[in-house]
Amino acid sequence: MNMQKVLLITGAAILILGLCWPWLSRLPLGRLPGDILISRPGFKFYCPITSMLIISLLISIILWVLRR
Repeated sequence: MNMQKVLLITGAAILILGLCWPWLSRLPLGRLPGDILISRPGFKFYCPITSMLIISLLISIILWVLRR
């Protein structure tokens, strides 16, 4: 695949995500059970394990469908 096509597709995907952001921000991703949040005075650690697994699964399914 040419680099120009990759950049155009990536730019279009970012544009679509940016336009859909008001609706995407309402999804509960990042606040699911299994996401780790440790909050102490002067320290905050956040690791969205469950959210990362769900997003990875969705991307894998989409890529698998597109390859067929």
